[in-house]
Amino acid sequence: MRIALFTGNQPRHLALVERLAAACDALFVVHECTTVFPGKVADLYRRSDVMQRYFHAVLAAERTVFGAPRFAPGGVRPLLLRLGDLSDLPIDALAPALDADVFVVFGASYIRGALCDYLVARRALNLHMGLSPYFRGSSTNFWAMYHRRPDLVGATIHLLTAGLDSGPILRHVFPPSRPFDAFELGMRAVESGQRALAELVASGEWLRMQPVPQDRARQIRYTRTADFTDAVAAEYLARLPDPDSIMTALAARDMRQFVNPVVG
Repeated sequence: MRIALFTGNQPRHLALVERLAAACDALFVVHECTTVFPGKVADLYRRSDVMQRYFHAVLAAERTVFGAPRFAPGGVRPLLLRLGDLSDLPIDALAPALDADVFVVFGASYIRGALCDYLVARRALNLHMGLSPYFRGSSTNFWAMYHRRPDLVGATIHLLTAGLDSGPILRHVFPPSRPFDAFELGMRAVESGQRALAELVASGEWLRMQPVPQDRARQIRYTRTADFTDAVAAEYLARLPDPDSIMTALAARDMRQFVNPVVG
């Protein structure tokens, strides 16, 4: 099996590279790159004291779950791009990745144009960090926590469409019900989502699943990167939920509202 993965360059993205590399014969990876020092270096997010405090906690949780930045395993064929450049790249520049058997998107920029059309036609899988249709857009698990909804922190495995995070759903995935702090909870959701995705791809089960269209009436919030401001980050840091209250919310999740849900 040959897999093409469109993803980022942070340790959590490298973790999915490692999982998929172990499940296939050839893995082509398009990395869209940003700084590994968000908040300290101006890039996708601005440089400021509050952003440094926020992302210090994010990076600590990421290191706990996924380790540090590192090289990909042998045999992986990488292509490195700046975040946002992917959709402007001539599609033929991605050959031979376009001949893959399975296409996966996780943490890439919003894919548009000819590449989007091709991936949709090839039934590409998108691992969305957040529970669609409840939270869509950017940093959706953060916004679930901002709205005091730890029960809506998770991942969505869905088919890629032209709309952002709007494709028909194959599975909702949740972190286990444990007393995580707010930052580790988000990374455990990533870990659970990656594990579930890799299992579906390796087994081929996703090909036999019936995708469920999203009910947009259930949307709570659609967010963009620009919505995450210093003021929002400072407010959130000032009222972080404690691990026990997070575990209580996770244990009370109503799984009946989700699609083929799995925990862990």
